[in-house]
Amino acid sequence: MTRAVPKSHLAARAVSVKSSFRTRMLELSAGLDGIIALGRGDPDFDTPPDIVAAGAAALAGGYTHYTAPPGLPELREAISRKLKRDNGLDYPASQIIVTNGVQEALLISILALVDPGDEVVLQAPRFNAFDYMVNLAGGRVVEVPTLEEDDFALEADAIRGALTERSKLLVIANPNNPTGGLTPRGELARIAALAEEHDLLVISDEIYEKLIFGGREHVSLGTFGNLLDRTVSVNGFSKAYAMTGWRIGYLAAPEWFMEPAVEIKHTLSICTPPALQRGALAALERGDEAVASMLAEYERRLGLVLRSLDDMGISYGRPGGGMYVYANISGTGLDAETFCLELLRQEQVMVFPGTMFADPANRHIRITLLSPYASMEEALGRMRRFVERTRQS
Repeated sequence: MTRAVPKSHLAARAVSVKSSFRTRMLELSAGLDGIIALGRGDPDFDTPPDIVAAGAAALAGGYTHYTAPPGLPELREAISRKLKRDNGLDYPASQIIVTNGVQEALLISILALVDPGDEVVLQAPRFNAFDYMVNLAGGRVVEVPTLEEDDFALEADAIRGALTERSKLLVIANPNNPTGGLTPRGELARIAALAEEHDLLVISDEIYEKLIFGGREHVSLGTFGNLLDRTVSVNGFSKAYAMTGWRIGYLAAPEWFMEPAVEIKHTLSICTPPALQRGALAALERGDEAVASMLAEYERRLGLVLRSLDDMGISYGRPGGGMYVYANISGTGLDAETFCLELLRQEQVMVFPGTMFADPANRHIRITLLSPYASMEEALGRMRRFVERTRQS
C-alpha cells in the first residue's frame, strides 16, 4: 500500500497560494447555459491577419530553433526604436529582453531585484500575480490604496506614507488592472522624485499604454529625472494587439540589470519562441491601424457600460485606460463575491469581484470591455434586472 505524502512536505511558498475564487466561478458556470463572460481579460478580437501571417511564415521558414535568451536581434532593435519614438525611453537593444509574456518579464525583474525581507510597494487594487511573485522572491508586500473618488489614480503622498527603511522596490501598473486607473503626468513626476529621494528601484508595467481613453495621455515613468537608471520598463503585445495566446512581452532595463536578468530568463524558459517573435515584429511594423480600430470599439463599449451603470445607480472610478470598469456594487446590499456568484447563477453573466485583485473591501466588481457590443448590451440588461430584483428583496 502506498503511503500518502503529507501536505506539510510542500514548500512554504507553495502553501501560501490559496485556491482562487475564479475556480468557484468556473465550476458554477460549467453547469449553466447562455453565459456572457465579462470577467476574463482576454480580447474578443482575433490577432490581426498580418501578424498571424508573419508568425506562420516564420514557422515555415525555419524559425523553429533556440534564439539567444534575450531574443531576436531584429525584434529587440524594433522595440528599442518603439520605446524611443512612442515613450521617450532611451534603451538600446542590448538592454532589452524578449519574454514569454509580461508575466515572465515581471517575474524576472522581481527575482533579480528582491531579496528575502525586502519590502515591495504595490498599489491596491492590483493584478494579484504581483503578490505571488514577491512571495517567490521572499519579499514582503506593502500596499498603497487607490480610491474610487480619485478614479483610482496612484498618489505620491500615499506611497510616501507606506515607505520604511526596508522599502526597496516600487511596482506601478499604469493604466492599472483591474481599475483602469491612469496616473497623470504631474503625479508621476512626484512619484519619480520620491523614488530617487528614497533610493527605490522601480518596475513600470505599461502593458495597457496603447489603450488610453478620451484623448488622455500615457506617460512612461522612466522619462522623469534620473529614473531611467533605476527603472525596469515592462510591456508587451497581448492586450493592444489581441495576442494574449502568443505570450510575447519584453522588459527594458539599465545596463547593470541585464546580466543577472538574462540568466534568470535562460533558467525559466531558455528563450521566447522565435516564430512568435517574428509575429511581434510584424505587430510593431504593421499593427497600428488594427490597434486604433480595436481601441475605438473599446471606447464605444466603455460608453455603454458607464451609461448602464449610471442608470442602475452604481458608482465607479472612470477608467483612463485599459479594458475594465471597476464598479462599486455595495449599494445593492450584497458584497462583491455574493453579487458575482448570484449574478452568474441567476442571470448567467460572469464578472469578477475585487477580492480577486487584492481588494479585501469586497465592494467592487471588475467588468471587462471584451465581448461584442450586442452581447454586452444583453449582459448589462440582465445585470440591471438582477440589481433591481436584489434591491427590492
